Amino acid sequence: MNTERPILFVDVDGVISTYGFDHQERVPGQFHMVDGILHHIAPGMDKRLTRLAGYFELLWATGWGERANEHLVGILDLPGELEVVEFAVRPSADGSGHWKLAALTERLDNDSLDRRPAAWVDDGHNEACEAWAASRSAPTLLVTTEPAVGLTDAHVETLMEWAMKLAG
Repeated sequence: MNTERPILFVDVDGVISTYGFDHQERVPGQFHMVDGILHHIAPGMDKRLTRLAGYFELLWATGWGERANEHLVGILDLPGELEVVEFAVRPSADGSGHWKLAALTERLDNDSLDRRPAAWVDDGHNEACEAWAASRSAPTLLVTTEPAVGLTDAHVETLMEWAMKLAG
């Protein structure tokens, strides 16, 4: 059994930075300007990520690329930068798959990590993602968020319970 912590791929938009909520209502949390774009961070997001870091190796899996470290490490008071999964392609809406899958697969194939458990929290999972997770030889968990809400305490509990179950 692999004694390393499982990997957790973390998306930003729709997970950490929420959107799509009713702008007429007062939304708890803070707004931050990042490269000229206003982003909303829900309250408690820093604590959720810190809790998950005790059970997972966290990696950014976002179109933000290195900007996630440049901006979010400080905003979320993370202890340090996270590894960034680099994507060769940008989002597409043609329905043929998911634009992140090739890069996530490549990252997991490095150092024989295909045998390492991995979870992925994102607001854009689709059938291709489900097929990918089911095809991996290692346990794989997809956690899908609602973009207007993002990562919740319930998601964190689900992820932690899964990681603890893996640890035996």
